[in-house]
Amino acid sequence: MCGIVGYVGREPRAMEVLIEGLRRLEYRGYDSAGVAILDGGSLLVRRALGKLANLESELSGESLSSHIGVGHTRWATHGKPSERNAHPHRAGSVAIVHNGIIENYGELRRELEAAGRSMESETDTELIAHLIDIEIEAGKAPLDGVRSACARLVGSFAFAAVCESQPDHIVAAKSGGSPIILGVGDQQSFLASDIPAILPYTRQMVFLEDGEFAVLSEEGVQVLDSEGRPVDREPKPIQWDPVSAEKGGYDRFMQKEIFEQPRAIMDTIGTRVSESEGEVQLNGIDLPPESVAKVDRISLVACGTAYYSCMVGKYLYEQIAGIPVEVDLASEFRYRQPILDPSVIVVPVSQSGETADTLAALRQAKSAGSRVISICNVRDATIARESDDVLYTQAGPEIGVASTKAFTTQVVAHYLLALKLGLSRGRLSRESAREHVRNLLKLPRAVESVLQLDDEIRGVAQRFFHAKNFLFLGRGIMYPIALEGALKLKEISYIHAEGYAAGEMKHGPIALIDEDMPVVVIANRSPVYEKVLSNLEQVRSRDGMVIAVATEGDPSIAEKANEVIYIPDLGEYLTSILATVPLQLLAYHVAVLKGTDVDQPRNLAKSVTVE
Repeated sequence: MCGIVGYVGREPRAMEVLIEGLRRLEYRGYDSAGVAILDGGSLLVRRALGKLANLESELSGESLSSHIGVGHTRWATHGKPSERNAHPHRAGSVAIVHNGIIENYGELRRELEAAGRSMESETDTELIAHLIDIEIEAGKAPLDGVRSACARLVGSFAFAAVCESQPDHIVAAKSGGSPIILGVGDQQSFLASDIPAILPYTRQMVFLEDGEFAVLSEEGVQVLDSEGRPVDREPKPIQWDPVSAEKGGYDRFMQKEIFEQPRAIMDTIGTRVSESEGEVQLNGIDLPPESVAKVDRISLVACGTAYYSCMVGKYLYEQIAGIPVEVDLASEFRYRQPILDPSVIVVPVSQSGETADTLAALRQAKSAGSRVISICNVRDATIARESDDVLYTQAGPEIGVASTKAFTTQVVAHYLLALKLGLSRGRLSRESAREHVRNLLKLPRAVESVLQLDDEIRGVAQRFFHAKNFLFLGRGIMYPIALEGALKLKEISYIHAEGYAAGEMKHGPIALIDEDMPVVVIANRSPVYEKVLSNLEQVRSRDGMVIAVATEGDPSIAEKANEVIYIPDLGEYLTSILATVPLQLLAYHVAVLKGTDVDQPRNLAKSVTVE
């Protein structure tokens, strides 16, 4: 969600680092931006509504030089998007930037106002600054003031504070799902909510844990526990290449990431499979037969696109491994009081590894004694660190808000885990496993072949981008692919789109179909192929405009659809990934033709770190 950047060092380059860091966090989604620096010992705060460019315009007439500062891109929670609600927030000698939500906001605000404190914004963040400032006015050092303020807060938060009384230090605190990453440099220290923000400056990073504090100075980074005792934690080297976060010649990040999918899928498969042995090795995830035999159920939890990957996963685990599966939206999981115990494997799925609802579901599973095997794209993210085991996707940084390569690699990860469980249970023979692995190894090249349809799919988009509504239909494992296709289109083009199980069309959506309604039907060769054709005919008989995704070598489909996009046949399971790619390209080209902000669609955030 919101982005945080901080810098303190011997060189007066704070403004440069803050602005560049915020630019690298734009993919997270935001509605305002701001910075706070100490210039000559005086605290200066500059903020602007809208894009980072507006803040840069605000700063263009000033010559600001500083050794220390913090910056923020905000996505509104408390208070509407506005300059006065933008971060950083200041109270007296303190300015802070904050991610998360303070749940006892109302109580604290009433208390502070009764004590004579005047609030300049509608945010919960400003209250933190006031609590710290009160402690500093009472004679406490900034670190002690931060610790005392945190003792009053209920909720999830990660924040960084600068203070006029200690103009060469940044103090940070973390509690809950919002991440804080500390960067260690030569006579300089960095702070961010995500790795790409500070990767150009250092590869040595420290991850702040819940309940911990940090003090940053040009001498380095000091981590302290909840009691204020030093924590000895060595920095971890980060191997990401900063160039991988650039567009690499593509017009937009989303376009680049769609075309990166063959590599991302290949990297996710990696050396985890052996075709000759019919074996799957999941980087140390131990699933021996005697342990797997005790598993009665798998519970998949996720949000958004990751949730749809779990719906695909349900087919894979049940049909390949023979284990019953439940799929839950993480935001609903806790509130239905799920039945969990050591016989249940819980699989949280998150691209960022910081999704607040998914993290809460993970913690509930752990408290019930369930084994947690997470699927995550970011190493050392909170969800990864708190899981019993992690199956990392290898998608690399995904900058576009609308997920593409993260989704397809999540499905690959489900497939790998399903194969491993099937082998351990004896449900899957070695020969069957070899066939699955053989198809899996063909997948990257098959995705490349679908990507070659880009110009053709752009032509389809040109025909239909003026439509006000779309309907996406699929059956079986293609039903969640239809949901994902509809989500992509609505996310980035702002066209209303619904995904439906094709067999349910008569139970409502058929009433919407007319000559102005494009209907995308996934009609590949499958066990339900004839039934999908029947559903397709029902659309045509009502003058609906049919865009079919069909199997190569199926000429009959052309007589039943207005447009046909042919994809290879890679078996019932993996063809679901191939069917995803043209839907991503269709959404992308429709959005480009409509002129929307493809990489940063309105109101959306990349990493949702609040409930």
